[in-house]
Amino acid sequence: MGMFQVRVRVANPAQPQRCFEEQFWVDTGALYTFVPEERLTAIGLKPLRSRDLLLAHGRRDHRLLGEALLSLPVLGETLTCPVLFGPAGSLYLLGATALENFGAEADPAGQRLKPIAALVGGCIASRPEDSLRAR
Repeated sequence: MGMFQVRVRVANPAQPQRCFEEQFWVDTGALYTFVPEERLTAIGLKPLRSRDLLLAHGRRDHRLLGEALLSLPVLGETLTCPVLFGPAGSLYLLGATALENFGAEADPAGQRLKPIAALVGGCIASRPEDSLRAR
């Protein structure tokens, strides 16, 4: 799978004027968005909880997790998403949870994010109304 980057604006939900913009690697293999801790603390973001992680090379880690306003100019949207406080100097990764929140998928061939239709309720939500009344 080809890797590519997108521009992301990260802001403190309590003080949206405290923010920064950076190029993030789109990483569908990562559950959460990953940002160097010093960048998140610089905008006043506070951790809410922590998570145990299994890193790509197999090492286990324990990181703090908070919530930030993420803006994806390519999609024209801003949403609150979970973000992990990464170690100093770590990569900026846009993870699968954020992509799902934005209703987007990675198109590695086109090196872009593209909107997708959201699945709600699986087969139950897609049943005709008559089949539900028959129960």
